[in-house]
Amino acid sequence: MASVLKLLKKKKELIPLLGFVALAGGGAVTMCIYSLAFKTDVTINKTRNPTPWENVDPRKPQKLITLNQKWQPVEELEILKELRKQ
Repeated sequence: MASVLKLLKKKKELIPLLGFVALAGGGAVTMCIYSLAFKTDVTINKTRNPTPWENVDPRKPQKLITLNQKWQPVEELEILKELRKQ
Protein backbone atom coordinates (compact mmCIF):
# COMPACT_ATOMS: atom_id res chain seq x y z
CA MET A 1 0.00 0.00 0.00
CA ALA A 2 2.82 2.37 0.84
CA SER A 3 4.51 1.68 -2.50
CA VAL A 4 1.26 2.54 -4.33
CA LEU A 5 1.03 5.84 -2.47
CA LYS A 6 4.66 6.62 -3.31
CA LEU A 7 3.98 5.84 -6.96
CA LEU A 8 0.89 8.09 -6.98
CA LYS A 9 2.89 10.93 -5.40
CA LYS A 10 5.59 10.51 -8.02
CA LYS A 11 3.25 10.12 -11.03
CA LYS A 12 0.17 12.23 -10.37
CA GLU A 13 -1.30 11.46 -13.80
CA LEU A 14 -2.23 7.98 -12.54
CA ILE A 15 -4.68 9.33 -9.93
CA PRO A 16 -7.64 9.82 -12.37
CA LEU A 17 -6.98 6.40 -13.93
CA LEU A 18 -7.05 4.76 -10.51
CA GLY A 19 -10.25 6.66 -9.69
CA PHE A 20 -11.99 5.46 -12.87
CA VAL A 21 -10.89 1.87 -12.31
CA ALA A 22 -12.15 1.99 -8.71
CA LEU A 23 -15.45 3.53 -9.86
CA ALA A 24 -15.92 0.83 -12.52
CA GLY A 25 -15.14 -1.96 -10.06
CA GLY A 26 -17.53 -0.51 -7.50
CA GLY A 27 -20.25 -0.18 -10.13
CA ALA A 28 -19.78 -3.80 -11.22
CA VAL A 29 -20.04 -5.06 -7.64
CA THR A 30 -23.10 -2.86 -7.01
CA MET A 31 -24.84 -4.15 -10.14
CA CYS A 32 -24.17 -7.76 -9.13
CA ILE A 33 -25.62 -7.20 -5.67
CA TYR A 34 -28.63 -5.36 -7.14
CA SER A 35 -29.31 -8.20 -9.59
CA LEU A 36 -29.07 -10.87 -6.89
CA ALA A 37 -31.31 -8.95 -4.51
CA PHE A 38 -34.05 -7.60 -6.78
CA LYS A 39 -34.14 -9.54 -10.05
CA THR A 40 -36.45 -12.55 -10.12
CA ASP A 41 -34.65 -14.30 -12.97
CA VAL A 42 -31.24 -14.30 -11.22
CA THR A 43 -30.55 -17.17 -8.84
CA ILE A 44 -27.62 -18.77 -7.06
CA ASN A 45 -29.30 -21.85 -5.58
CA LYS A 46 -30.84 -23.87 -8.40
CA THR A 47 -31.82 -26.80 -6.15
CA ARG A 48 -34.47 -24.70 -4.41
CA ASN A 49 -35.98 -23.37 -7.66
CA PRO A 50 -34.64 -25.07 -10.81
CA THR A 51 -36.73 -22.93 -13.21
CA PRO A 52 -36.73 -19.32 -11.92
CA TRP A 53 -37.65 -17.90 -15.32
CA GLU A 54 -41.16 -19.32 -15.00
CA ASN A 55 -41.85 -17.04 -12.02
CA VAL A 56 -41.00 -13.83 -13.90
CA ASP A 57 -43.94 -11.48 -14.32
CA PRO A 58 -44.00 -10.56 -18.03
CA ARG A 59 -45.82 -7.28 -17.36
CA LYS A 60 -42.97 -6.04 -15.17
CA PRO A 61 -39.92 -4.83 -17.15
CA GLN A 62 -36.71 -6.71 -16.35
CA LYS A 63 -34.33 -4.08 -17.75
CA LEU A 64 -32.95 -1.05 -15.95
CA ILE A 65 -34.48 1.22 -18.59
CA THR A 66 -37.46 0.19 -20.72
CA LEU A 67 -38.89 2.49 -23.36
CA ASN A 68 -42.30 1.86 -25.00
CA GLN A 69 -42.46 -1.84 -24.14
CA LYS A 70 -45.89 -3.44 -24.43
CA TRP A 71 -46.38 -7.04 -23.50
CA GLN A 72 -48.90 -9.28 -25.19
CA PRO A 73 -49.24 -12.97 -24.40
CA VAL A 74 -48.19 -15.45 -27.07
CA GLU A 75 -51.17 -17.69 -27.67
CA GLU A 76 -49.13 -20.82 -28.40
CA LEU A 77 -47.16 -20.47 -25.18
CA GLU A 78 -50.30 -20.02 -23.12
CA ILE A 79 -51.74 -23.22 -24.63
CA LEU A 80 -48.53 -25.09 -23.85
CA LYS A 81 -48.57 -23.84 -20.24
CA GLU A 82 -52.15 -25.06 -19.83
CA LEU A 83 -51.27 -28.47 -21.31
CA ARG A 84 -48.20 -28.75 -19.07
CA LYS A 85 -50.25 -28.07 -15.91
CA GLN A 86 -52.55 -31.03 -16.62
